Amino acid sequence: MDVQVILREGQPEYAVLPWAQYQALLKAAGQELAAPVKAETAVSINPGFQALRQLREAQGLSLQDLARQVGISPHYLNMIEAGEREADSAIRRSLARALGVTGWSES
Repeated sequence: MDVQVILREGQPEYAVLPWAQYQALLKAAGQELAAPVKAETAVSINPGFQALRQLREAQGLSLQDLARQVGISPHYLNMIEAGEREADSAIRRSLARALGVTGWSES
């Protein structure tokens, strides 16, 4: 099962999983299958860069791993996470792609 656990203050708060797996869990529990959310009512989660470290940690990525995926140094990524540097549009797009976040490329 592909589950992403999102932590708050070091404690699990949310579990995110693919729709098909969610439907399978509902079926196994004997519950009615959920109807898909209409595009007009879907909400895009767009956390700000202040949540970057939490998103990275929630996905089990080390600073070095994410920096390597994005193509920057771990030191530079640490400065972005700390708010000491602002990421340019190319880095925002790479971070969004690596973390599965929408909206950062427009920030």
